[in-house]
Amino acid sequence: MAVHSRYRDIAAEIRKRIEAGEWAPGAKLPRLDDFAQQYGANRDTVNRAIGVLEVEGYVWAVQGSGITVRHGSMRPRRPRGDLVKRNQQATGYSFPSASGQELWIQHGPSDMTTAPLDNVRLAKLLGVSAGTEVLRRFRVTGPASEAPYQVVTSWIHPRVADLVTGVNTQAAAGEWLVRIEKGGHWPISWVEFHRSRQPSKEEASLLKIPTTLPVLEITRQGASGTDHKPVEVTTQVIAGDRVETVHVLVRDPTAEQPWPADEADSER
Repeated sequence: MAVHSRYRDIAAEIRKRIEAGEWAPGAKLPRLDDFAQQYGANRDTVNRAIGVLEVEGYVWAVQGSGITVRHGSMRPRRPRGDLVKRNQQATGYSFPSASGQELWIQHGPSDMTTAPLDNVRLAKLLGVSAGTEVLRRFRVTGPASEAPYQVVTSWIHPRVADLVTGVNTQAAAGEWLVRIEKGGHWPISWVEFHRSRQPSKEEASLLKIPTTLPVLEITRQGASGTDHKPVEVTTQVIAGDRVETVHVLVRDPTAEQPWPADEADSER
């Protein structure tokens, strides 16, 4: 066997094992030293093999966290949709997501504290000056069987902060929004903005991804049903290999069939 191709052969073997389900998405692979012993190769050769699998999208090697099998296209593909529903507890709302009927949990600690909103874009969407002290609700959530899926941060306008102060951070999703509505802002309406970007070091650490992997940022702006001014802005930051947006396109009347139906039939 040619020495220069040894790392490719090892990459092929590990790839087969991943595709066979030996390691599920989100699982940690053995250490480089362990692979080196299994394949009778040196550590550098195994490291090159892992590099091949990274380029192919099978794994991520994150310093300090080891080698993780990526989810990528192995996650179920579901349209995000645009319906806001009552949650299962009937105490709040369930927003469109890629989770379907999966059981989601909270990963790590959460908090609801006051912090300066320094992000100019988010401050503008909330209708406050950058640097304003704003009530901030922070959580990391995802399917129970997977690595953290998203970092969720809500910024609540000072004029309604007193309505949700003290709400348990473990409360059902959207329960704090219902409190705002009951406080005189029924019904809240929402609009979403989607964009891709690179994650911050903190976001990458929370999602257990490298900073080189782009994320999808979904920003939701909630407006009061009374004066139509913003009452909250929420961002969901999701690893780019965990989600794709699916949109069903609808024909405008100008794109309908421009020729008579019988003419189309006659050409068949």
